[in-house]
Amino acid sequence: MTSFTDQAGDARLAARVLATAVRADKDAALRAMASALLAGTPSILAANAEDVARAEASGTEASLIDRLRLTPERISGMAVGLTDLAGLADPVGDVVRGWTNPNGVQVRQVRVPFGVVGIIYEARPNVTADAAGIALKSGNAALLRGSSSALHSNQAIIAALRAGIADTGLPVDAVQLVEGGREVTGEMMTGRGLVDVLIPRGGAGLINAVVQGATVPVIETGTGNCHLFVDSSADADMALDIMLNAKVQRPSVCNALETLLVHADIAPTFLPRALAALAAAGVTVHGTPEVAAYSDAVVPAGPGEFDAEYLTLDLAARVVDGLDAALAHIAEHSTGHSETIITADLANAERFTAEVDAAAVLVNASSRFVDGGEFGFGAEIGISTQKLHARGPMALSEMTSTKYVLLGRGQTRA
Repeated sequence: MTSFTDQAGDARLAARVLATAVRADKDAALRAMASALLAGTPSILAANAEDVARAEASGTEASLIDRLRLTPERISGMAVGLTDLAGLADPVGDVVRGWTNPNGVQVRQVRVPFGVVGIIYEARPNVTADAAGIALKSGNAALLRGSSSALHSNQAIIAALRAGIADTGLPVDAVQLVEGGREVTGEMMTGRGLVDVLIPRGGAGLINAVVQGATVPVIETGTGNCHLFVDSSADADMALDIMLNAKVQRPSVCNALETLLVHADIAPTFLPRALAALAAAGVTVHGTPEVAAYSDAVVPAGPGEFDAEYLTLDLAARVVDGLDAALAHIAEHSTGHSETIITADLANAERFTAEVDAAAVLVNASSRFVDGGEFGFGAEIGISTQKLHARGPMALSEMTSTKYVLLGRGQTRA
């Protein structure tokens, strides 16, 4: 097996080529990668079946198996994501701002690739294709460290992607799978000079381990304890539709609803309908005594449950006295991902959007919209919940840095 140091060196050489690659060449590679994925569907599905069988035999949670499992439709979706990336504008070389100094020197700030990007992620093999495509389009070489639970799937996907790249003349080492034990993850996290930036994508345990253990700069993608506050002025039917979509449409993802807050003034009319609708959708509500008073199906919310990212058909719920109480609860328990208010009160909507500290704040819309594809960005690396460099969906522009280019005609500083 190739050492991590050798892989990183190969990635560095590939990154130098990608940094100056023209858009047409990168787009051709993305389309070739998409075609190779489709052509490789049988082998990818066979490899994935092996991973899924092993996960089921070890008693892995159903939500994690859902993330791990590939289908022909999901592989087709991965290919479409790569093709869509090819249709997006290339951020490399964009002028962020520019001006001419009084002495005639022209100053421009332009977008440039990071170089070598390391991505450490858990059991979603579709991330392998998304991350490889976004990295290549933004001129970066990708070192992809997936979880052992998806090893065979990732090996098959990477083999297809590299075969596609090879057909276009760009360096195949632009996309590499990093294999090995935990010591390799440690090398990756401490590989300053080898890796330019690390991006962890997964649960709180993985993210915290990378943030706390890395000496390489980290862009933190966060967990999603996403809240929905139903204000006293809310349209009840709208609130029910948004609540169910945010919780049930795909509960195993980070922008799914995890905590429901209901204004006390409408709790007697709204909660019986909400609890019945959630029960009919198979959702278990973990509520305070005020919530449990409206349904025997509610189970008591235990210590720490209002800090939980369930990623399952479970939901924490409580009644709050008003907007101030909702804001206080969110401030205490939010992971800074996506927070929603349902209201007809413009002043309350404005306060909520101004005061809530999160990567995305929504008014009368489902948190399931907080996604690079839904924003029109194409595929995403993840949702950044930090405040430096990138916040929210991390797509092509967020995978670049900038540098200043100064153009003179012989000027010297006095």
